[in-house]
Amino acid sequence: MFGVIPKSMWSRLLAPDDNNLVPMVTNLFVLRAHGKHMIFDIGLGDTLTDREKKIYGTDGVSCLESSLTERGLTVADIDTVILTHLHTDHAGGAVIRRDGKYVPRFPNARYIVSRGEWENAMHPDERTAAVYVPERLRPLAEAGQIDFIDGDTELFPGIRAVRTGGHTMDHFGLEIESGGQKVVYYADIFCSAAHLRVPFVPATDLYPLDTMAFKRRVLPDIVDRGVVMAFDHDVTMPLARVESDGKHLVARPID
Repeated sequence: MFGVIPKSMWSRLLAPDDNNLVPMVTNLFVLRAHGKHMIFDIGLGDTLTDREKKIYGTDGVSCLESSLTERGLTVADIDTVILTHLHTDHAGGAVIRRDGKYVPRFPNARYIVSRGEWENAMHPDERTAAVYVPERLRPLAEAGQIDFIDGDTELFPGIRAVRTGGHTMDHFGLEIESGGQKVVYYADIFCSAAHLRVPFVPATDLYPLDTMAFKRRVLPDIVDRGVVMAFDHDVTMPLARVESDGKHLVARPID
């Protein structure tokens, strides 16, 4: 999860277990805006193979629908699912298995996906085959529920998709502004608060230099404007503001 950074450095921020694994979750974010209910990414879901469960260190039980219920919502209430990229830990929950086949989990939703990301996911190579599973993604297209975007795109007023690259070639993040407050969700570019430092880039990133360049570009504004960051894999800090302690950037959790 930290690429070429020595363990002696990153383990101060995120302690590993005896198997050298670090704790991570899939934080999902629901946004109510413009009379719609939207979700940013959709987690692992509950259709994982036994091999995938072992890889991700999960029992494969999804809390998605029960968590929506706690917020007074059902899968039928979700209007928009925004998929920053199509790795299993971000898009696996987009479908469920019913009568022996995969079908879209959200029957009334539009799934927003980068066109370039879709093409790469449909044709995985030796490195990406473990994280792109075309048979779990094609049902979204077959149901006619996908809206493709290309590059930076205003999805709705105040909600903008921004191409980041880095993690994958067409990975994108979200920038949201309302009432003078900005929230950013850059997905796996900043997968946890431990990844704020520019060179702390996971080995899973296909284009690590692009990840670093994007970090350099956005971090000054995040700090200067008090932007709220949403972290997709942070166990203790799904939402935070970032400030400088004079030497390093430090995330402070917020409600």
